[in-house]
Amino acid sequence: MFTDSTPYFSVKHDFTAYLSPWPKEQALPTEYELRAMLPTGLLLINEVKTLESDCLLQLRHLDDDAKTVVDYLKLQSRKIDLVLQYVLEREQHEGKQYRGAHFGGSGIRIISDTQLVENDQFKITLHIRDELVALLCFVTVTVSEPLDTDDNQASCQYISSLEFTQILETDVEQLVKASLSVQQKQLKLRKQAKTNS
Repeated sequence: MFTDSTPYFSVKHDFTAYLSPWPKEQALPTEYELRAMLPTGLLLINEVKTLESDCLLQLRHLDDDAKTVVDYLKLQSRKIDLVLQYVLEREQHEGKQYRGAHFGGSGIRIISDTQLVENDQFKITLHIRDELVALLCFVTVTVSEPLDTDDNQASCQYISSLEFTQILETDVEQLVKASLSVQQKQLKLRKQAKTNS
């Protein structure tokens, strides 16, 4: 179970989050209990990603001749990930759907039509489609404030920061890798935009 209090950086990116209130008087689940709560689809995608990560790590030690094989295996892996993500998106999700705005290894920020209450706890299912991340964890609301708009008009939406309180270490690793991947893509797009202008 992840208990490190060191904050990770957060990256701006759209994703989907499903929040279910968790009673304050009820203890958060242990790592074993959290794993037992995972639906079959999430278990499957997490197992596939772990196997893929271990396999690709071993293949990196091969010489340059194996690069074609590695690239082919990455393609096959990506196809499996996409199919699993599609299946997960079609499943019925528990909780209310929110639009995510930022994510990182320490927490997320979501946009809502109503203000969330600070210190409220939620069970959350998180889907970051572009990075093929799907996970279940627990969060606490740290801040919920009106969303600033570019035209200085009052917004009827709120942005809320949610800090992870119970999350598997492998899921934190997934989020950190995904945030680095998103940042890399954003930097590449910025560089291309500068080159084209």
